[in-house]
Amino acid sequence: MRMPWRQGDVLELASVGAQVDSLTDLSAIDGGPGARLAAARAQAVAFRQEFVRTGTPDSVTTCDLVTLPYPTRFGLFRASRAIAPFLAITNRMLVIKWHESDGTPRVLLFEPSDVELGRYTPYFDKLVERTPDVVSKRMVTEHGTVVGHLSRLGIDPAEVDYLMFDHLHTQDLRRWIGTTAHQADLGAQPKPVFRRAKVIVQRDELAAMADLHPLQRPWYQPGAYRDVPPEAFLPIDGSVVLGPGVAVVKTPGHVFGNQSLVLNTSTGVWVSSENVIAAECLTPEFSRLPGVARWAREWGQDIVLNANTIETTVDQYNSIVLEKTLADRSQRDSRFLQFFPSSELTAAWTNPGTSPTFTHGSITHH
Repeated sequence: MRMPWRQGDVLELASVGAQVDSLTDLSAIDGGPGARLAAARAQAVAFRQEFVRTGTPDSVTTCDLVTLPYPTRFGLFRASRAIAPFLAITNRMLVIKWHESDGTPRVLLFEPSDVELGRYTPYFDKLVERTPDVVSKRMVTEHGTVVGHLSRLGIDPAEVDYLMFDHLHTQDLRRWIGTTAHQADLGAQPKPVFRRAKVIVQRDELAAMADLHPLQRPWYQPGAYRDVPPEAFLPIDGSVVLGPGVAVVKTPGHVFGNQSLVLNTSTGVWVSSENVIAAECLTPEFSRLPGVARWAREWGQDIVLNANTIETTVDQYNSIVLEKTLADRSQRDSRFLQFFPSSELTAAWTNPGTSPTFTHGSITHH
């Protein structure tokens, strides 16, 4: 499926924010994955010291989008002893506001998923085909839409500067950034809802999407990118401080171009991504989920991966340890870290053995 960029294209890197020099490409570290893990910890400590001095954003607001089923074997990779084949995750959007040093206001939407079009991701599309409607309706709860939440918050879509996802699995951006041609399935050539916004994305992920590997195909919607305008994307390479207390950190593994949002708030540093689905997956020794603490102890695992795709598992593990090192302890329960899963494990009576020990539910910073 042809993209607006092709395999082999040189994707010009965007100029946005300030490049982070203390976080380097761990694949260049000599000595193998163990050495890269040690480097991830050391680099996270160094970056954290720099990052907290950048200040804090004006506000951070959490907006629930949808709660939906997700295979337990993916979300709690190898660790769970739950009998339920599925657990529930809640997808959320974060709205972050800050001002540049010259007073320019900025608005970033993190994980602004178009839930309606996301359903056509190949994996979920096939899952729906096999699930009776009555069961599907019980397992999926829509809480709100991106545009609806912004209206509630008094934010005009024209005010939004940046859209960002930890990776582009399931995402269809055509209604958000528009297209260059008529879309048969939409019955129109959609005009962009966010006409000023740019999509911050790692160059590695865009390059990979131009020629998907079979392991990647169930989770992307390549057809949705055929006619999107290339100028809507801001390709970056590595980690960048976007504004006071707002950074994007490259965390490869779940996908090659995975990235995490890092925030400095009134309660300290938060990290958000989909690398894990619950805060307790960063401190599994405190988990009451069946099997998780025992598995981590027996196998000497520091974390529990979210592993629907296993692109580079060792790198994902090391990236999660980097996230774990950056995040502060929760002020509600110091056993757990201020890691906010962009898709957070949610209790559901239909899924015995998958109720989380601890949930954040939201980030609030004003």
